[in-house]
Amino acid sequence: METSGIKTWAEADRPREKLLKLGRHNLTDSELLAILIRTGTRELTAVDVAKEILSACNNDITQLSKLSVNDLMKNHKGMGEVKAITIVAALELGRRRREAEGLKKEKISGSADAFEILQPRMADLPHEEFVVLMLNRANEVIGKYDLSKGGIAGTVVDPKLVFKAALDHLACGIILCHNHPSGNPKPSPEDLKLTKKLKDAGTLMEIDVLDHIIVAGDLYFSFADEGLL
Repeated sequence: METSGIKTWAEADRPREKLLKLGRHNLTDSELLAILIRTGTRELTAVDVAKEILSACNNDITQLSKLSVNDLMKNHKGMGEVKAITIVAALELGRRRREAEGLKKEKISGSADAFEILQPRMADLPHEEFVVLMLNRANEVIGKYDLSKGGIAGTVVDPKLVFKAALDHLACGIILCHNHPSGNPKPSPEDLKLTKKLKDAGTLMEIDVLDHIIVAGDLYFSFADEGLL
C-alpha cells in the first residue's frame, strides 16, 4: 500500500488542487506532467515519476517531446501504455497549437518569420523532413506542402514535386525548409547543391526560391541571410 502518495500531501501541494486554486501558470513542469501521469508507484508519487522523466531529458520539454510511447514505457518505471500515450498526445497538442499560431502570421518579411512558422513543426522531429512554403506576390503564405520524410541523416527531394506544388498554388515564390535532428544547423554539401539546383530551376520557371531554412531545435540557418541564394 502506498503510504507516501500525493493524497497524503497538504491539499495546496497536490498538483490538481494547486492548478484549480492558483492557476496553471503556478505549477512546475513536473507538477503539470504529474497531472497527466495521475498515479505513481509504491515507492514514488506521480510527481516523483515526472521529475525522473524530466531529469532524463535534462529538464528540457523539447527533448521530452521527441520521445515515443515506447521510449517512455521502456525507460521509466511506472509508465504504462496509457500514461505514455497521454503524455505524447498532450505534447502533440502543444506542438500543433504553436504551429497554428505561427501560420496566423500571413506575411513573411524575413527568415525569422519563416522560422516562427516552421519551428513548431520541425524542431522536435527525430528524422529529417522537407517542407515547402508557398507565397504570393505580397510574400503572404498561401500554402504549405509536406514534401518528404527521411531518416536521421537525410531525405529525398524531387524538384518536380516541389514546383508542381508551387504551380498548383499559383505561387510566385517558395521557401524551402528541412530539419537537422542532430541540432547542428550548418548546411551539408548536399544541402548546398540541392539549394542551387532548386534555385536555378525556379529561375527558369519564374518562381523565386526566396530562402532555404534549416531548423535545428531552437536554432536555424537561413541561406538568404548568409548570401547563399
